[in-house]
Amino acid sequence: MKVLPTATPSSTSLTSYTGAAGRYVEAGLSGAANTSRAYQSDLKRFAAWCAAHNYPPIPAATEALVGFITSLAEAGKKVATMQRHCAAISKAYAVRGIDSPTDDKQFKIFMDGVRRVHGVRQKQAPAFGLANFKKVVRGLALDTPGGLRDRAILLLGFTGAFRRSELTALNIEDLSFTEDCLIVSLSKSKTNQLGDHEEKAIFYSPESAVCPIRSLKAWLSQLDRVQGPVFVSLRKNNQLTTNRLSDQTINVLVQRYLGAGFTAHSLRASFVTVAKLAGADDSKVMNQTKHKTSTMIRRYTRLDDVKQHNAAKELGL
Repeated sequence: MKVLPTATPSSTSLTSYTGAAGRYVEAGLSGAANTSRAYQSDLKRFAAWCAAHNYPPIPAATEALVGFITSLAEAGKKVATMQRHCAAISKAYAVRGIDSPTDDKQFKIFMDGVRRVHGVRQKQAPAFGLANFKKVVRGLALDTPGGLRDRAILLLGFTGAFRRSELTALNIEDLSFTEDCLIVSLSKSKTNQLGDHEEKAIFYSPESAVCPIRSLKAWLSQLDRVQGPVFVSLRKNNQLTTNRLSDQTINVLVQRYLGAGFTAHSLRASFVTVAKLAGADDSKVMNQTKHKTSTMIRRYTRLDDVKQHNAAKELGL
């Protein structure tokens, strides 16, 4: 992980390690691929701002970080984006074993003010209704490989509460079909960077048109192989390739079928919302989503309609 321009490292600086220790440091720094890329971009932006305003990026004065974050705020960046920039800068300092300006008490007061003025509510991917989702899936054209693939993606993504990165990373070897369900093994995920063994169970649906397992089997029959990526891109005229599908393509597919207001993350959010409306307790939901706390389940649940899930209609009046 390349970070900010080199400063003189302290005796505890991780940048001084080489060989096997250096590889372990690299693994510790890398984290989730998307997060690592975002951090790199954030650090470059901070370094560029510092250069334009005659501040050294490392070590940086608190006033430099205040000025940088102010520029982001005034440019309309979200609070979450500003906090990510701070996390990237903090990590770059930690690597060098020097104190980060993000830990300065005055800067923390400043960030409290930013959050108060700009708010911290993040824009979340909306959830879809189950009836409309089933209608969309039933309407897919299944006379082409593209239709079979897209149906499998939508149904597997929803019933497995998958992140799009997990869907694109799936290999045929990760799938185990049994008489009553499909077991999907996950080697790594956003919340499982150390590769602890995780599994998800997908179950048959009485209706074949919306059954995730039958849909997946129909797609796999097109691949005619027993290993490699599950979801691949297609050339013109629906010609199969061996190229793993990208995260962005999953997002495009969801928006194509469900509408521009939705994202790939809507598949995961909708699983939580539909499951909670159906009466599933948090532990059952977490067993599929692999969230670590009920707090995240409540955050993922999209129950914004004041008429839904409301105790006021259960008062008995």
